[in-house]
Amino acid sequence: MTQRQSNNQWSGGIDSPHPKKFQVQKSAGKVLASIFWDQDGILLIDYLPRGQTINAEYYSYLLVQLKDILKENCRGKVTKGVMFLHNNAPVYQALATQMKLVYLGFHCLYHPSYSPDLAPLDYHLD
Repeated sequence: MTQRQSNNQWSGGIDSPHPKKFQVQKSAGKVLASIFWDQDGILLIDYLPRGQTINAEYYSYLLVQLKDILKENCRGKVTKGVMFLHNNAPVYQALATQMKLVYLGFHCLYHPSYSPDLAPLDYHLD
């Protein structure tokens, strides 16, 4: 039996109709969502515009929005300041971002890179 004959055996022969293909729609692509929340729920969700990358300037803009939302929605709940926990991505470690966090009065919690103990979302802070 030749290679072509063995292929035809599995495909139903030379004269068999080709299977119909479904129409494929183009994917929406990847979307980056930045989500800020507290123990009561989500405070801010921001979707990065298509074709834009997140940088220290954009992230600082989000932090200012978060501060405004905290002023409006969390009156009386924030008495000792805001403890801020994020991973060690370069945009979060940039000097401009660190300066904006200090300016806004947010206190950052240290989370070591590649920590085998706990990921930031594995525990709940009260």
